[in-house]
Amino acid sequence: MNAESKALWHGRFDGGPAAALMAFTASLPFDVRLATHDVEGSKAHVRGLAKAGLLTDDEKSTIVHALEQTGQEIEAGQLVFVDSDEDIHTAIERRVTELAGAVGGKLHTGRSRNDQVATAFRLWLRHQLAAVTAETIELQRTLLGAAEAAGTTYLPGYTHMQRAQPVPLAHHLGAHAWALARDIDRLLDAGDRLDVSPLGAGALAGSSLPLDPAVTAADLGFGAVFDNSLDATSDRDFVAETLFVIALLGVHLSRLGEEWVLWSSSEFGFVAIDDGYATGSSMMPQKKNPDIAELTRGKSGRLIGNLTGLLATLKGLPLSYNRDLQEDKEPVFDSVDQVRLALVAMSGMIGTSTFDAERMAEAADDQTALATDLAEILVAGGLPFRDAHAVVGGLVKSSIESGRPLSELVAEDAAFAESDIAAAIDGLFEPGAALARRQSPGGAGTGPVAEQLQRLAERIDADAARLEAAGWSGHRSALS
Repeated sequence: MNAESKALWHGRFDGGPAAALMAFTASLPFDVRLATHDVEGSKAHVRGLAKAGLLTDDEKSTIVHALEQTGQEIEAGQLVFVDSDEDIHTAIERRVTELAGAVGGKLHTGRSRNDQVATAFRLWLRHQLAAVTAETIELQRTLLGAAEAAGTTYLPGYTHMQRAQPVPLAHHLGAHAWALARDIDRLLDAGDRLDVSPLGAGALAGSSLPLDPAVTAADLGFGAVFDNSLDATSDRDFVAETLFVIALLGVHLSRLGEEWVLWSSSEFGFVAIDDGYATGSSMMPQKKNPDIAELTRGKSGRLIGNLTGLLATLKGLPLSYNRDLQEDKEPVFDSVDQVRLALVAMSGMIGTSTFDAERMAEAADDQTALATDLAEILVAGGLPFRDAHAVVGGLVKSSIESGRPLSELVAEDAAFAESDIAAAIDGLFEPGAALARRQSPGGAGTGPVAEQLQRLAERIDADAARLEAAGWSGHRSALS
């Protein structure tokens, strides 16, 4: 092998790696995304070596300068990779040695690719979790804006996809935003747990050199340093947890997308999607398709698959590092990419959609949707709920069978004849009147919904402040 094509382990082997081995094991085509973060981790490692007296100040400056130049070349797409560059970490070290000369060979002192890769991966993922969290917050703001603009618009709430009770549109949109708030909690929590530096763990057992992992951890802005070197190099809990959090976020986006698919159909007609966020048919001129909502729904399965695939990979691995762990990156890269695209697209689609308040009200004003309200009026008058349920259920059955309005049957029924009860149902059948009656906290009444939206706005602002305080958004680059 010539100097350029030597593998990192060439001293132990008589010949170079077979082409088939390199083709199967190389990860450079996808882990190039870690380049900026590998450079940052390597610079911290070099500064740590100098602090430990393993590099002179001149050697430190030479290697750091070479690392910075290598990072710039990668950012600009100018670095030429060679056949022996099995991953981005190898490529960076090779280029640093070309630039720095013999002193570049000291870059890897006291370090293994095992702790090096884990460090760069955690740095990259910390930044990506910040981006996913920020984009989730933006989708929340979009939902909140639509809810605030909805005013008194109401629609049927559904259970079992059957019309149940009328609810304000603001309440329905708020429900999706609150689900996303739990996703933000999980994203921030996962970020806290991955905020541990593995640098200094070496291949699996640390180093005999006087290195201090706490120094490089602080240099890189990590909140903690590993406690056990075996665990540090083999731990991929943070990857699995990230994939779970993103998968559940994807499930929530899928549910939101499913409703937009239904609501934009002719059968519902509750919402019109802006032309810029819809597609047409190659054959049917009349079509306007909710592709963003459908793809969001479809990609949730892909996110779930990425999670289950990694868990299957991890389940049988002994301590500590095994090459199987190379399979951790592509699923995370894919899940992060897809959920970020979905968050931005869904926010744009929802923010530009137009709601048909009249069509929603028409669907919600079915008198049978007031059955629960009627039963609760009887309960307030002293009737046990099961008896009230039976009375109203019988009236609904009679209304359906006779074709008479439920309001007429209620007015004729003896159970509603008592003066206080009769007064309570006065005006109940007017469009939207039931919403003003519901005052339980967190419920779908006009008063509680207004209070809820205020709390939601405060929660969104608080979560944005939590993200800012976490300080995960550093190390930005075109490759990140």
